[in-house]
Amino acid sequence: MNEPIRIFVTGGTFDKEYNERDGSLYFKDTHLRDMLKLGRCLADVEIRTLMMVDSLDMDDDDRDAIENQCRKCPRERIVITHGTDTMEVTARRLGGAITDKTIVLVGAMIPFAFGSSDGLFNLGSALAFAQSLPHGVYIAMNGRCFTWDNVRKNRDAGIFEELEP
Repeated sequence: MNEPIRIFVTGGTFDKEYNERDGSLYFKDTHLRDMLKLGRCLADVEIRTLMMVDSLDMDDDDRDAIENQCRKCPRERIVITHGTDTMEVTARRLGGAITDKTIVLVGAMIPFAFGSSDGLFNLGSALAFAQSLPHGVYIAMNGRCFTWDNVRKNRDAGIFEELEP
């Protein structure tokens, strides 16, 4: 039997809700359990919510908490839900510090609550990458996987891509 995959929730667009009164986005609770159920996920996972923040509001203390949780986690395979705006910042932080685990950061451009989110597909991809890749830190978005030291968010195109040579 395979060891469970630990999923750390940090917030980001994955888990945002829409306020119909004023049009704002906010956090209430994670949608991860619903997403896994909808995707008929059979992988053994353990979900832990570390924080619910927009990655633009993430600071060094938040990244310290993520790194510390990854270090002390007894699992070798970890998926982290994260906002896309600073996902590569956290990936670089973890990639330079943790080499004995497979860590995959994943996000969404559209909230799951909107019903047309890319998050469900991205989450499934991240779980597959976490089970199949060697130790290292990765970002999984839109069916692609990037190493922590060779990725950037192209804000104009709304995608993640490799750094230009």
